[in-house]
Amino acid sequence: MAIGFITGLAVISTALFIKNRFPHISGWVLGSGFVIIYLAVMRMHFFSLSPLVMNIIPILVILYLVSIIIIAAGIKWRSPYLTSLGISAALLTGLIGDNPYLIFLTIALVSIISSNLKIKLNWDGLINFTIIAAFFVHLLWFINNPLLGKPLEIQTDVPLNLLFILIYQIIFSLAFLNDKKTEENLFPSLSVLAITSIGYGLFLLITILSTPPLGQVYHLLASAIYLVFAVLFFKIKQSRVSTFFYAMTGYGALSIAIILQFDKPDFFMWLCWQSFLVVSTAVWFRSKFIIVANFIIFLLIFIVFLFFSATTSWISLSFGIVALFSARILNWKKDVLELKTEQMRNAYLLTAFFIIPYSLYNMLPSGYVAFSWIVVAILYYVFSIILKNTKYRYMSLATFMLTVFYVFVLGITSEETIFKILSFLVLGAALVIISVVYARNRNRSSKPEEREG
Repeated sequence: MAIGFITGLAVISTALFIKNRFPHISGWVLGSGFVIIYLAVMRMHFFSLSPLVMNIIPILVILYLVSIIIIAAGIKWRSPYLTSLGISAALLTGLIGDNPYLIFLTIALVSIISSNLKIKLNWDGLINFTIIAAFFVHLLWFINNPLLGKPLEIQTDVPLNLLFILIYQIIFSLAFLNDKKTEENLFPSLSVLAITSIGYGLFLLITILSTPPLGQVYHLLASAIYLVFAVLFFKIKQSRVSTFFYAMTGYGALSIAIILQFDKPDFFMWLCWQSFLVVSTAVWFRSKFIIVANFIIFLLIFIVFLFFSATTSWISLSFGIVALFSARILNWKKDVLELKTEQMRNAYLLTAFFIIPYSLYNMLPSGYVAFSWIVVAILYYVFSIILKNTKYRYMSLATFMLTVFYVFVLGITSEETIFKILSFLVLGAALVIISVVYARNRNRSSKPEEREG
């Protein structure tokens, strides 16, 4: 051990001597000297049948001091390599201590140091290394710290570790939020992606495996934090990529909170209404990426609902209503979104056109399906008049045609005569009324042409 201290000091002295002549090599030499001293301190307690120091606390104090000296030397020498070595030594010391809160506080402190160096010295590589190392060390603790030779085991007795994961992400996010760079580059975007994906991925993994009693509360808190950062990056940095990452992660955390809070299939209804919330905020963010991603997720949720739900209920009808509302808000704010096409609005309207009749078909007795579809068609036509939008008129005609086809099939296959008669009568009356209304509208639209002629 004494030889190790002497060797380490000799290597450090050599690095200081060659600093001016060989500046690039001296940093590596200095780091090697500190590593030798660090290992020599560890041998005072570890790697020996009869350790020199039985109590581990003085060893941890010395190892933390060595780590701080390495970090200070790296900052003074403007060496990200040496600083990352000190950060690694500090994280390793926390793992050696094998106390959960000591590990969490160590990760938080090195995250603060790395974030400050990112802001002041623009050390992107250092903060990226710290992001990965921080979450990796937290994962090692969660699986029972196998570096100390302990068996793999899930830690379930410290649910507050989820809060520390959020603290790490807040620290890293503030570093990129206070970055002096205004233009949107690739590497900061990848770093934000790492913060949100790796950080929340670890957060979700721990929630699933340890099942904390207030998991929905933790995810709701995580959703609020991510959405706040999405707003900050949108308002301060005007970064669409970072806003997208934080917003989508926040929406995902909110979805998990809903799933954990409500029973199946009730949470599907809350998830579909959350989709409308996503569209509303995406309009404010002016993000077409969020709208497209949300529409795909919306369809996937509906498909999963149909797969897991034995019967179709009012929940499926909620999907159709949400699709109509989403299309309406997109049409209302189309100038804000700067959408040159109407593909997304048409997609939502088309989705509502199929989901609403399908839901009513499965919810109501066969004799009432035609009546409900006629009501929907009439409502579409009323919407076309109020909103002055011809798309709802096309949906009304298509729904009437679908009703005619259904009544025709019902008249052939159904055994209930009373429902067949009523369906034909109501459908015939509705078609007569609609034909009269369409004829009047056509005459009104043709009068200006006649006058001009």
